[in-house]
Amino acid sequence: MTRHSPRRAPKALILSGEPPVEVMLRVDARARRITLRIGADGRAAVTRPPWVPAEEAARFARSREGWLRERLDARPPRLRPGPGAALPVEGAPRAIVPGPRTALEGGRLLVAGDPAAAARAVLRQVARDRLTAECDRLAAVLGVSWGPLALRDTRSRWGSCTEGGRLMFSWRLAMAPPRLLRYVAAHEVAHLRRMDHSPAFWRLVEGLHPLWREDRAALHALGPALHAWDFG
Repeated sequence: MTRHSPRRAPKALILSGEPPVEVMLRVDARARRITLRIGADGRAAVTRPPWVPAEEAARFARSREGWLRERLDARPPRLRPGPGAALPVEGAPRAIVPGPRTALEGGRLLVAGDPAAAARAVLRQVARDRLTAECDRLAAVLGVSWGPLALRDTRSRWGSCTEGGRLMFSWRLAMAPPRLLRYVAAHEVAHLRRMDHSPAFWRLVEGLHPLWREDRAALHALGPALHAWDFG
């Protein structure tokens, strides 16, 4: 007797054309409808609820191919840190200059060795220092404890919080203006009190960061430019 394995839904769809476009096919139990989005890393994904067939999600993606290609064409080009480039650090452009050591010096970023690796190390340290100080300050306001802090090069979110109080952030926040980093810190610290996105949660965020709406929108708009930098 021959047994047949259940057919697995494909994980990606390739839209033919020039150039071909890969669309990730995802299932999310929290989804209520089919959505098509382009992540900060430029990758497209269609998300469906579990009860929607994969074939229907694929048809939806194909029906939006024109819209998808327009958005992808409008994205900023990939950038590589190197001598002569101006890398944003805390919202200000820093000229990358070869030097005997790696350090921020005035309006310059001195890099020793591989420029991309050196720039990434500086951004990670800036992010760790600023986020640690900000989370300490905000946690004291709410009377909560937190830790440890983890830094990742995440593509779909700027931060996250676990039930155990572990906070994770994208180190690319070090490139953004400080107020945007402070907004993300406020968002995640507020989750230490409420692990949801209820009106009560957003009231907590507003108490910590009154201009959260403006800064959330600004970070969403700036995200593609921050993720355009390729650190290898």
